[in-house]
Amino acid sequence: MLQNKFGIIFGVANKRSIAWATAQALHEGGARLAFTYQGERLKENVESLTKDMDGALVLPCDVTKQEEVDQTFARVREEFGRLDFLIHSIAFAPREALEGEYLNTTREAFLTALEISAYSLAQVSRAAAPLMTDGGSIVTMTYYGAEKVVSGYNVMGVAKAALEASVRYLAADMGQRNIRVNAISAGPIQTLSARGVSNLGMMMKYHAEKAPLRRNVEAREVGNTALFLCSPLASGITGEVIYVDCGYNIMGI
Repeated sequence: MLQNKFGIIFGVANKRSIAWATAQALHEGGARLAFTYQGERLKENVESLTKDMDGALVLPCDVTKQEEVDQTFARVREEFGRLDFLIHSIAFAPREALEGEYLNTTREAFLTALEISAYSLAQVSRAAAPLMTDGGSIVTMTYYGAEKVVSGYNVMGVAKAALEASVRYLAADMGQRNIRVNAISAGPIQTLSARGVSNLGMMMKYHAEKAPLRRNVEAREVGNTALFLCSPLASGITGEVIYVDCGYNIMGI
């Protein structure tokens, strides 16, 4: 499905991350991949996970440092020559901002969450666009807390709302280049970043009880959807938020 295609994935932290499940789906689809890591602490994890992927490129990239973003895409151009897709699976807010009331969010926490979780999509999309010479697909990861209040999600919900709006504006800007931009809204999954949300266990139990499929979604199901969005099968889809949450979002009382 993705033979002779090249992509870059932002956000692999460990084997439980949504980004890694997505990477596995894309790799099995035939793509050659580049991966980024943020800080030396995660370098070993990413290198260990990708060691058996032929031709994988592993690069340092902290999106709060523009020079690292520039260097990352320069290396991708040098190694791959072009890009066909980009996976953006980056989100962060200080732990204290995910506790208590949103009312008490500090300016610093707000700006950090919005910069890393939302602005970075525009940042990496802008850098990727010149490499997507044959068109391309950009996929980011969001969550239901962008549109409904989820206890403990706080400033991250606001950041995800900004991210979803960015998807629509970027899709409008980049459509003339035949670059599609979409988001996947996954249900709660036990990932490293999700553990920062208070009451995650209770949230997952409630979700499984209420979702039409009566279970929680698996990371690989999200990855398979990303594979679809990066493939020619999704050539007419852009600016959308696609729910992969076992149907939870359709339910009312």
